[in-house]
Amino acid sequence: MTAATTESGSGARLPLGLTLLSGAVAAALVFPLSWIVVRAASVDAARATSIVLRHRTVEIALNSLLLMVAVTVLSVLLAVPLAVLTVRTDLPGRRFWTVVVSLPLAIPSYIGAFAFVAMFRPRGIVQGWLEPLGVESLPSVYGLPGAIVVITLYTYPYVYITTRAALLTFDKTLVDAARTLNHDWRSTFRRVTVPQIRPAVAAGALLTALYAVSDFGTPAFLQAEVFTRQIYLEHRSLGGSDYAAFLSLQLVVLTVFILAVESRVRGSETLYTTGTAGATAEIRLGRWKWPALAGCGLLAAFTLAMPILLFGWYLLTGQAEPTEGFAFQWAWLLNSAYVAGLAALVAAVGALPVAYLSARYHTRLGSLFERATYVGYAVPGIVVGLALVFFGANYGSVHVAGLEIGVYQTVPILVFAYVVRFMPQAVGSTRTSVLQVNPRLTEASRTLGKGPLRTFRTVTLPLIAPGIIAGAALVFLTTMKELPATLLLRPTGFETLVTRVWAAETAGLYGHAAVPALLLLVVSGMSMVVILRQEG
Repeated sequence: MTAATTESGSGARLPLGLTLLSGAVAAALVFPLSWIVVRAASVDAARATSIVLRHRTVEIALNSLLLMVAVTVLSVLLAVPLAVLTVRTDLPGRRFWTVVVSLPLAIPSYIGAFAFVAMFRPRGIVQGWLEPLGVESLPSVYGLPGAIVVITLYTYPYVYITTRAALLTFDKTLVDAARTLNHDWRSTFRRVTVPQIRPAVAAGALLTALYAVSDFGTPAFLQAEVFTRQIYLEHRSLGGSDYAAFLSLQLVVLTVFILAVESRVRGSETLYTTGTAGATAEIRLGRWKWPALAGCGLLAAFTLAMPILLFGWYLLTGQAEPTEGFAFQWAWLLNSAYVAGLAALVAAVGALPVAYLSARYHTRLGSLFERATYVGYAVPGIVVGLALVFFGANYGSVHVAGLEIGVYQTVPILVFAYVVRFMPQAVGSTRTSVLQVNPRLTEASRTLGKGPLRTFRTVTLPLIAPGIIAGAALVFLTTMKELPATLLLRPTGFETLVTRVWAAETAGLYGHAAVPALLLLVVSGMSMVVILRQEG
């Protein structure tokens, strides 16, 4: 890449300073992933082989694969009929149900897992209701089956949203042509609709698979033996750092494989929209109308109503009353907001050069830097956190005036972990805003004698400020909900909303998670509002 590469529409040279700054940001964000590779490579070959081939490792890998496949298949089986119901049928209140069945995506799955355990665990709430009827025990909710159910309930909207979009946009005249050839709705759906929406279903399914293998909170609460939970347990055990590093490396390899498949599917998508978009209902449900409504209502009850009503019930019945060490403190909310605010600020500032270079200068280097910022977003949070733990504990210290100052378990390294994880949200929003600014405006400013920095400050920055703020807001709200990186890297005694939910579940004091969990649900709702405003 040469300095002669030009800015789109302006003929300006690729600025060296901006390129170096973008490269530095991208390198910093890729660093944690490289550290896992270096750590694993430092283990001698014999020990590495024994770790990889031990029975426990194979079992964890198979469980993780089973979790990923089962969640993906169940999400498709759940989401595709829902998309058809809300787009292609005469289901009453389709707009309402469209919103309702999408909302579980905004709720952290570990909040859903917490509610699921509280309701259905042995001696839990549901069993207490059934004991007068002679029911002395319920099937165990723990383990891989419980994790599969909960993650499916909170990730199927990935498939639902992509499938619904495809149903709304593909050529409706193809369906009309099939119906004129005397195909019933079942045959038409199978032979015409399915081939059209298959790429969208596949894209949503791969996003679901990526979430399933990277989720930490749900397997941890439900004691499912998969990569993310076992990495955390090995980190907490004595002498388990090598094993944790190898498990992390295997999880990264699995994640990269999923991303490669997703990229290939996305690149091969072909969707023809030469006719009328299919937003009108075509299938009359008849007697199936009420079972369909009951199914949508039951899904909403488990995914939305259950956690909200559960935590509200804890508050109303006094089960959230103060207990030593668990009385709600506003400091938890302030701590969450403090580190989230710092992460949002750093991410917004760091995203600016990367987004501007990528949007204004169409070069492979700019595209490479932009894509590099997405590494931390794609890699599971437990892996990012563990990589920074290894670095901070072994090399993250500086000597000042004869004193050794470490960064491990400090606010700066915690904020850095958040930035690594969520920088793409700021990059994407800022880049979109930059693309919407006409380059001729900056050219006009330059012709009036203003330098590049002054032009950016007085012309470009005010125009892209809404995008920067939206990206920062999304980073802030997402950071508030981040669990694994917070658990691994927070300073000793530094409590946040997510750590208090974790502590309450660990201690079995479910009622004491009510206030932190409800606040996190509010934050989740605000995240959805920000996303919808960006889409709008």
